[in-house]
Amino acid sequence: MRIHFIGIGGIGLSALAKFLNNSGHIISGSDIKHTVITDQLSNENIHVTIPHSSDSISNQDLVIYSAAVTDNNTELIEAKKQNIKIMSRKESLPTILGDKKNFNVCGAHGKSTTTAILAAILQSSAIIGAISKEFNSNFRYINDTVAFEADESDGSFLLSNPYCAIVTNAEPEHMEYYNYDYYKFYNAYKEFLNMATIKVVNAEDEFLDMSQIPNAIKLYPSKDIQDINFFLKDGEPFTSFNLKDLGYFEVWGFGDHIALDASLAILAALNEIGLETIRKNLTKYRGIKKRFDILQHHDNFIVIDDYAHHPTEISVTMKSVELYNKLNNIKETTIIWQPHKYSRTKDNLDAFKKCFKGSNRLIILPVWTVAEPILNIDFKNEFKDYNLTFIDRINTINGSIDLIQDDKVIDTIETGTILGVGAGDITYQLRF
Repeated sequence: MRIHFIGIGGIGLSALAKFLNNSGHIISGSDIKHTVITDQLSNENIHVTIPHSSDSISNQDLVIYSAAVTDNNTELIEAKKQNIKIMSRKESLPTILGDKKNFNVCGAHGKSTTTAILAAILQSSAIIGAISKEFNSNFRYINDTVAFEADESDGSFLLSNPYCAIVTNAEPEHMEYYNYDYYKFYNAYKEFLNMATIKVVNAEDEFLDMSQIPNAIKLYPSKDIQDINFFLKDGEPFTSFNLKDLGYFEVWGFGDHIALDASLAILAALNEIGLETIRKNLTKYRGIKKRFDILQHHDNFIVIDDYAHHPTEISVTMKSVELYNKLNNIKETTIIWQPHKYSRTKDNLDAFKKCFKGSNRLIILPVWTVAEPILNIDFKNEFKDYNLTFIDRINTINGSIDLIQDDKVIDTIETGTILGVGAGDITYQLRF
């Protein structure tokens, strides 16, 4: 099939495009600008058009578009004129995943990490909403066993055909899609689990009582995960733990949440491969980009990039930074926060005001937003309890970060741990 992707530069859609390309289909795509991802796609012989153009539509068999694409997109209009079959990313999943052995991971937090760990353990194909450092991509094609990061934000996990369904947690998020109907939200998770032959759940999740899910493999972290320790190996963070009666494991990363994510992946993999293979393959996981991603490590200057954009995620990352600082004898932590979406910030404002506790300085970038109404949020007043700085952007070099406001450097940070959090372009600003 000839398949065209509108918005192919997105982290999720690009992985699907790569997967279909490796499956023998002829793939093309378009986006609004050149990025690292679009360049990678071009290097894999996928024709990418920048920007969107009606000329990109030329009798393809199928057009798939991202959630960010609106009805007035010129390529979408042209595809309709040519009577080409059109699917949203969500609608395309049964076509893409329908005949695969899918290990699908969902949850408000930890799904990218759990999926990447699972891909390492199974040594399977992978479709992830992040870049695994094991294979330096959001995609890998090995066989028809797929570790897939399923998405609850638009209900698309219900179309992902899970053989094994793994739920890390079910904290309410993206509630606008569910019309703020909590019954509808939680029922979607239950439906996702009921679709699968094998179910693996965090039975102590505080939001959804997954202990009552029938025929599920249940992880009770407080009693099943023991002897958690954190240590550095060649400057890299590692967590060790004992899981049930399965023995000792080591995994890249810091934190109780890392042990939990790894444990869920281990329990899912036990249905497929032997325990010692699991233990060995777990060491192949080396983290994912933008998740506690250590960009610089000097004696007294560390830069960490983390995709955390929800208060719960930020709080967890802050705990990991505290551990990392202690082991590195670092005394100060500066947070650079790029709020992601006005709606998310407004909905979770009280939690955001608490999650940066423990930082010595909070630097706030402009809100990263796409196609949503601008809401009035008085950041200066709401976050007045912090040591605040507001800037337009940062400029990162080796050994320091410049804070820039109105195109002028207003300060330079050269000491302590710098943690950047957010889901916008802050990840690129933190790199030099």
